[in-house]
Amino acid sequence: MTDQDRRHWRRVAQQWISWAGTPGHDAFWAFLPALRDFVGAGQDEVLEIGCGEGRVARALTALGYRVTATDAVPAMVEAAATARSAERHLVADATALPFAAASFDQVMAYNVLMDVADMAAVLREVRRVLRPSGQLVASIVHPFRDRGRFAGPEPEADFVLKGSYFGRVRFDGIEERDGKSMHFAGWSQPLETYAAALEQAGLAIISLREPLPDLALAPRLVQSARVPMFLWLKARPT
Repeated sequence: MTDQDRRHWRRVAQQWISWAGTPGHDAFWAFLPALRDFVGAGQDEVLEIGCGEGRVARALTALGYRVTATDAVPAMVEAAATARSAERHLVADATALPFAAASFDQVMAYNVLMDVADMAAVLREVRRVLRPSGQLVASIVHPFRDRGRFAGPEPEADFVLKGSYFGRVRFDGIEERDGKSMHFAGWSQPLETYAAALEQAGLAIISLREPLPDLALAPRLVQSARVPMFLWLKARPT
């Protein structure tokens, strides 16, 4: 993480722990059934980077994986450890992971690649710590969704793209819902930028999904059944 990224996430750590740790509060929970299906059960050694308060690590552990959960923010790691989210919990910068080469069967990067300024450096580290037969599982906010907004709350409201889809821009804004507030900040960039960084790191995309939310769990996400909220991929060493 750059100093700017690290300062931001340290500043908002308690916001995120409350926001993400409240079951059903944000979109994650409506996509969790699809995420479980996409990842599948297993017993591999998995490294999660950017674990936050640990909800993804807990899902992986429940699927049978042996999980090492890491985050650059000590408060996040403490929250994940308190919740017993994984076998191991470490404070670690994703651009300088404290592990030997070829240490893990899988790396999980759930909604973290858009939160770091040097995504390419993170992916190089991911490639380094993956075993030759391993894979990266990553989620990002869908690059197209990131660049536009719905014109209103109606299910059929127009989706409006302002400016250009291309290029790299900083996003920074506060979201409020049900008495909770979260200050999000990071980097918005097109899908080609992610694909190029993966390629340069020696990782090839083998699977890609634009998942649908479970509307029975979150009817308010009906618009995300029209325009995807997330993009998931798997990539393996070349």
